[in-house]
Amino acid sequence: MISRSCSRSVISNCRRRRSGSRSRRAAHISERNLLEFAPTSLSRTGAFMPNRFAAVPGRLARMVLRGASVAAALLVCASLVLAQQHAQQNSPVEELASAVVRIRTHINPDGRTVEGLGRERDGSGIVIDADGLVLTIGYLMVEAYAAEVVENNGHTVPANVVGYDHETGFGLLRTIEPLKLKPMALGKSAAVKEHDPVLIASYGGAAMVGAAYVVAKREFAGSWEYLLDEALFTAPPHPAWSGAALVNREGKLVGVGSLIVSDATGGSEKTPGNMFVPIDRLPPILGDLIADGRVAGPGRPWLGINAEEVRGRLLVGRITPGGPA
Repeated sequence: MISRSCSRSVISNCRRRRSGSRSRRAAHISERNLLEFAPTSLSRTGAFMPNRFAAVPGRLARMVLRGASVAAALLVCASLVLAQQHAQQNSPVEELASAVVRIRTHINPDGRTVEGLGRERDGSGIVIDADGLVLTIGYLMVEAYAAEVVENNGHTVPANVVGYDHETGFGLLRTIEPLKLKPMALGKSAAVKEHDPVLIASYGGAAMVGAAYVVAKREFAGSWEYLLDEALFTAPPHPAWSGAALVNREGKLVGVGSLIVSDATGGSEKTPGNMFVPIDRLPPILGDLIADGRVAGPGRPWLGINAEEVRGRLLVGRITPGGPA
């Protein structure tokens, strides 16, 4: 329970933050207060359009935060107040957050994804080994000819493209020199259950670590010829979801951020949230991606169309220039 005096402090801080800083910040949560301050109710606000594969722009991030429920807003504000009072430089959250880095990529100007995703892309990645291997969401780096990784202290290291898998949506980069960061251990997404409390971490340090709940594990079909048999959905939404780490109670990676969605629960009530690619899809293909840059075997058929289901029918919204369609 939050005391009345604490509530006044939280509300006061929220008001000051609304009228002052507009930076994208999520909750800094310690292991001790994660369960205490995890949201107890989910947003029932209007729907948001899914992100079109780009790193979150500031205006959309602010819209997402404004659209979240009062409970979610109090979660963020309460956590920020606690972070200011109890932040420790070497806390478990600081260590966890250090494994989540910023990635910047530069795309081939002739690439087929340039029209929809742009030539300069920016998001998060997760360090998963001691030799600078960084896991991210593939749309941030597909067709990239150059990349760089930025640690939370601002240290920047060039990186090479390692591999990309369209079926899962995973992408891999490797820095040209090892990073002096503790890698994040891989967990088991199959063990994650609905209603489990989790942390979502994007680049930016502990200030960009926020609490959420898993609200659904279900199929996800994307308009860009993309299908996951079981994706992880969380709420409330994190404002910097592209490539963000979904972390379980043991501090292990269980998913990689892909989208913001308007219907995280999949039910009739529109609950905004995020969709994550489950980490269990990575180990079976990791060796192939590192060795060859792609999964072994025949490639998955691709038409080059974006289609949405409208009243039981498929409506083609876009055709990729130069694609088979």
